[in-house]
Amino acid sequence: MKRLKQLLRPVVSRYFSPAAVGYMRFMSWCVCSYLPRFVSSKVFPRTPEVLRFAMAPTPSGTARQLLIANLSAPTRMCRVMAKCGSDKAKNRYTPIYSTLFQDRSEEPLRILELGLGTNNPAMLSNMGVFGIPGASLRGWRQLFPHARIYGADIDREILFEEDGIKTFFCDQCDPPSVRELWLNRELQEGADIIIEDGLHTFEANTSFLESSIDHLRPGGIFVVEDIEFEYLGGWRNKLGSVYSQRYPACEFLLVQVSRGATNLLIIQKAVA
Repeated sequence: MKRLKQLLRPVVSRYFSPAAVGYMRFMSWCVCSYLPRFVSSKVFPRTPEVLRFAMAPTPSGTARQLLIANLSAPTRMCRVMAKCGSDKAKNRYTPIYSTLFQDRSEEPLRILELGLGTNNPAMLSNMGVFGIPGASLRGWRQLFPHARIYGADIDREILFEEDGIKTFFCDQCDPPSVRELWLNRELQEGADIIIEDGLHTFEANTSFLESSIDHLRPGGIFVVEDIEFEYLGGWRNKLGSVYSQRYPACEFLLVQVSRGATNLLIIQKAVA
């Protein structure tokens, strides 16, 4: 399939405009994903498994909401992300994000996402030749019209700046690089929402988390995406024995969506 996409890309690029390709991609998603999910959500609702790690004994409202989130139900966020070319609608994250952010869409938030979605095959965790760098950032801009959107990536070739969006270089596996990211003038006030969608390894995830969590603003949410099933045991140990004690102001929620790679770590910092 990957080889086929590489062969088709020059043909598609030659005969179809980017807008036409985006429209065909969205219509395919509507038929193959949105409609089946709409039907199945009514008949076979799915809820995630949520494991909580925190010093505070009482679960937050966020934890209780996630336990009843219907993973099968498509949302407005699904449609927006799909139209922008993001894969967040495909991997069932949007129902969870809709639950997390449903009351904050009109706030002047500061949002940072690591991982712009490089389409360079030479880069690890690339989106493939048909990937659209920055798709998720444009989706966040539409969903949060009063927010300031920031992005970061190790691929300097895909960094960009446009209305409401600015991106920066960051190597998440290099703590000094992550610290340098947060020294940028625009980011020195921290972020209300941090989404880590970069290199999907345990070491890379913990490197970025440990260098970034202090920049999460009170009441903010930090999400680590695409945690593979094989890493869940390591995360449970780390959260239970290290992070819950090191960061007592934070509630850690390990959200198991599937037995594949579509699992999440959600961190909520208490309001000061």
